[in-house]
Amino acid sequence: MASIQSWIKASRLRTLPLAMSGILMGAALSYFDGGFQMKITVLAIVTALFIQIFSNFANDYGDSQKGTDNQHRVGPKRTVQSGEISLKEMKVGMVSLIVLSLITGIWLVAEGTKEHDRTTFLLFLAFGIVALIAAYRYTAGSNPYGYAGFGDVAVFLFFGILPVMGTYFLNSHMINPEIFLPAVSIGLFSTGVLNLNNMRDIENDRNSCKKTVVVRMGSDKSRIYHTSLIAIGWLTAILFVVLRFQSAYQVVFLLTAPLFIRDLVKINHIQEPRQLDPYLKKLSVATLLFTLLFGIGMIMATR
Repeated sequence: MASIQSWIKASRLRTLPLAMSGILMGAALSYFDGGFQMKITVLAIVTALFIQIFSNFANDYGDSQKGTDNQHRVGPKRTVQSGEISLKEMKVGMVSLIVLSLITGIWLVAEGTKEHDRTTFLLFLAFGIVALIAAYRYTAGSNPYGYAGFGDVAVFLFFGILPVMGTYFLNSHMINPEIFLPAVSIGLFSTGVLNLNNMRDIENDRNSCKKTVVVRMGSDKSRIYHTSLIAIGWLTAILFVVLRFQSAYQVVFLLTAPLFIRDLVKINHIQEPRQLDPYLKKLSVATLLFTLLFGIGMIMATR
């Protein structure tokens, strides 16, 4: 029987800051526009964490079945690959997370759309179901899209655009086109984390026929791509502040810029792929810190 430590390992705690970043950004934006609701935000965070952990379980399960998790993999050893959690146990874990995600997700959507018609409720419920399917189909099932190089698009949408704009709407009951800009920032930073993961695993992914964006473009171009993701993410955030400027508090998020710049410089000088591994966690944490300071700045600007 799998230990608690093994389940914690399979949950990949270092990925959870990204799952929270999109929700917190959407909540802060709704506060800035006078529509924040604590219950909605808490339910959104819990649901996002459940879906992210389910995604990590499904990734562990899918890669082990396809042989991508093997002795040549550079990153941390996976729990199914190592035998810490059996395939049957992982299936039970995945089903449990689906149930938990649906419980909190339906509650979230019901609370957030009670002032709207049934179509809005069903639309947001569909978004949640699609998110669960996308989390599973990334590496599991037949023809997983992560093996065809579409993981970057999925991360951009499901970690950036949908959580930020969805949380904003469920809180405020409206859509402001300008919030697309910080949503893009979170989406691009999150895609940067996946890109680092794929840069680290490029050789094993290539040998396992996992055609990620990095495998398709090669190591050198993937570094340019990574720098572009971070740079454009910063530009869209700054543009939002320029368009919606109310107070100097709104620029407090610039304090995180040195973290991003420092790591970009180091990443572009690393030649050994396995040395990229710590930067996944660093970018995840930097993204969460960026989000928190961005949100604090907007909250302070309204006072």
